[in-house]
Amino acid sequence: MTDHDDPRAHPSGAPWRNFYGRVHGKTLRPGQKAALAHDLGLLTLAGVDFASNPGRTPLDLGARFGARPVWLEIGFGGGEHLVHMAVGNPQVGLIGAEPFVNGVAMLLGRIRGAGVENVALHPGDVRDLFDVLPDGGIAKAFLNYPDPWPKARHHRRRFVTPQYLGPLWRVMAPGAELRVATDIPDYVRQTLEEVPAAGFARVAHPEGQAWDDWPSTRYEAKALREGRAPHYLTFRRL
Repeated sequence: MTDHDDPRAHPSGAPWRNFYGRVHGKTLRPGQKAALAHDLGLLTLAGVDFASNPGRTPLDLGARFGARPVWLEIGFGGGEHLVHMAVGNPQVGLIGAEPFVNGVAMLLGRIRGAGVENVALHPGDVRDLFDVLPDGGIAKAFLNYPDPWPKARHHRRRFVTPQYLGPLWRVMAPGAELRVATDIPDYVRQTLEEVPAAGFARVAHPEGQAWDDWPSTRYEAKALREGRAPHYLTFRRL
């Protein structure tokens, strides 16, 4: 048993999972509350939560996106990168997973402003989404500036650990690309150790050079202001 999974029953009947990140932040503005009330339900993927899908039947991504390849952003923050990718790639469908309500509200405003229609959301723990994504259903995945969990005793909570990477490997298609952006040197170390061990091959790319289609985000800007160098790592699922 990991520190995330617990045999106790959740009230819904789902397995209990501890969650350590933030879910709520500052008080939402009226417009953000309205977006959550009116827009979120239209964009949320149905069948992810245990209550509506107790058998954990795999999602039908084709029913949502048609024949489009599907990309996944894990922890989209305020949604700058996700919307940028949706605007620049109308031929794909994008799923964003983020449990932080304030970030979800920010993304909804950006989606409305950009007028994109190729985005679906999971406003919760990405592990619940992994439970119902079909094998090989994801053509590209993004992990941008994930929570660094800087204390050594908390490194097991980082995304780049087997409890996350194993399910990610399953839902990604063979040859699918995984991008990781971080400004934390020790996160780079752990990524380079754990991701190849989970079945991903590193792709040659200068660590300090952003991808051609990368938009600068507020997290990157903060890192640069505070003197931390961004790292951009690319892998392919074997």
